[in-house]
Amino acid sequence: MGAYPSRDAGTRAFPIVIVGHVDHGKSTLVGRLLHDTDSLPDGKLDQLRSVSEKRGLEFEWSFLLDALQVERDQGITVDVTQIWFHTAQRRYVIIDAPGHKEFLKNMVTGASRAHGAVLVVDAKVGVSEQTRRHAYLLHLLGVAQVVVAVNKMDLVQHDQQRLLEVEREITGYLGEIGIRPRAVIPVSARNGDNIAERSTVMGWYRGPTITQALDGFARRPSPIDAPLRLPVQDVYRIGDRRAIVGRIESGRVSVGDTVQLSPTGRRAHVASIEDWNRSQPRETAGAGESVALTLDEEIFAVRGHLLTAPEAPPAECRAVAVRVFWFDEEPLRAGRRMRARYGTADVDVTVAAIEKVVDVETLDSGPATHVERNGVAEVVLRSTQPLYLDKFADNPRAGRGVLMNDYKVVGGFIVERPLQASRNITAIRTSVSRPEREKRNGHRGAVFWLTGLSGSGKSTIANGTLRRLFDNGWQVQLLDGDNLRDGLNADLGFVREDRAENLRRTAHVARLLAESGVIVLAALISPYARDRAEARRIVGDGFYEIHVHADVEVCRLRDPKGLYSLAASGQVASFTGVSAPYEIPVQADLVLDTTAGAPERSIEALVGYVNDRCGLGVGERHGGWGAYLA
Repeated sequence: MGAYPSRDAGTRAFPIVIVGHVDHGKSTLVGRLLHDTDSLPDGKLDQLRSVSEKRGLEFEWSFLLDALQVERDQGITVDVTQIWFHTAQRRYVIIDAPGHKEFLKNMVTGASRAHGAVLVVDAKVGVSEQTRRHAYLLHLLGVAQVVVAVNKMDLVQHDQQRLLEVEREITGYLGEIGIRPRAVIPVSARNGDNIAERSTVMGWYRGPTITQALDGFARRPSPIDAPLRLPVQDVYRIGDRRAIVGRIESGRVSVGDTVQLSPTGRRAHVASIEDWNRSQPRETAGAGESVALTLDEEIFAVRGHLLTAPEAPPAECRAVAVRVFWFDEEPLRAGRRMRARYGTADVDVTVAAIEKVVDVETLDSGPATHVERNGVAEVVLRSTQPLYLDKFADNPRAGRGVLMNDYKVVGGFIVERPLQASRNITAIRTSVSRPEREKRNGHRGAVFWLTGLSGSGKSTIANGTLRRLFDNGWQVQLLDGDNLRDGLNADLGFVREDRAENLRRTAHVARLLAESGVIVLAALISPYARDRAEARRIVGDGFYEIHVHADVEVCRLRDPKGLYSLAASGQVASFTGVSAPYEIPVQADLVLDTTAGAPERSIEALVGYVNDRCGLGVGERHGGWGAYLA
């Protein structure tokens, strides 16, 4: 769809978004813009004219963007499409966004990346509800550079008075939401008036053309000047080193810099910036670049974690006030559970309160019990997991996200402000310290978290290890998933949110026990990497992830509790390994493969591992807990 221009090839394309009500002529305007700036591939226009003739259709400039068959069938633009064109000044990329309210969420996706916008208004119809809605979303997404194209002037006989009427209406609305349009331009996209060339039939107009107005837009301030925000995408193994991989959303990073990982709080220095396409080592990288960083010590990191500058970390909170754009057919109500995705993080959230709903027609706002589809509201989201977010006003790239339900986007949000929990809590310092307890026990306290499929042997290994350690005189406790669900976690089910809460509570209990000098063996399926990472964060130093590995077919044949049979017959829903995923640990501290062999071998291996990590004298030999987690 369109071609990369030959001129200004060494510069980054300037991103703009085209928005407006359905049928107000956005696609026609874009098609004409491509043609009039000589940005179409050779032969493209002749090809489309030929196709139109074969179909018995009159050629329309909008055909250039009708890449999807559904668009041709329905006559509406449904997707966000990127199209390139150029002027004498620079290259542009148009993020063409849908106007129909059914596809409003795609419009938000497009506008969030734009540095400027063209708001298209039909001269005959005037400003509609969708025009106001799109303008309001531009305001919320921080797109302040706006040109208004009053299209289809040929349908009102190029009447200057009609232009003034539309101009008064749209500039009045934009002014109320803090947008001052750079120009209001009368155009006829069909005929090419005031697109790239000045109109000969509207001689009364003395302002810029569309292309001249766009050339007057300035780029957004570079996010490179904001604090470092690098969401962790993955962790790669490079020989005997680990590389943290991700895209720098803001700020910059250089070899030798100190970085901090949220949520663990661990710090390290950047040892190298890996780049396999360069002959010379790379020393620095900035916002917008994808990088692989190696650190001077191996800190535990998983997808969803965040690397930041220690001197300017994001706010840590468990509740956040956000501005939500709601897309789902089911109204948004207080108490609804969803998943929030921002950066690479994916966390469970609950709507704690709907503070007010905004009427985009009148800009009035007030209390409401729910938010209808395509509504805008101020909402409080609460999570059991820590959230690491910036205010959108301070750092747009780190202050926005989407809301998900069953893998479907149901809303978008921008962060208004993180909310701090009440601090009317005073933790007491106990009169008996952890080192004192450990000295009396004769060993260190720690948490050994056994994760694996049902039937892999977690409980058998944990129980056998419990017996061996107890017989050796060690203070040891088993936290088994089924036992916990029969008491502490009896109120929880097996949906995604309840699984996360089950692990959160268990991790807090395990931490308290470990701090009292006890060795904790926690045996839970814990299928999601982010939940295990949260357990590691809660426990802190002295947490060890033990992957009890067995193929699902082996576990199915064992089926010690008969659950695989029940899952196969549909009597157990969302069963891990069958109808729900299990995310295999990629950075487990110890792997016990139980596919073949008696469990005694795994018990022996785990007992030895616990002895090595918890026996007194380990700290003196290896430099304390930090050495084990490095």
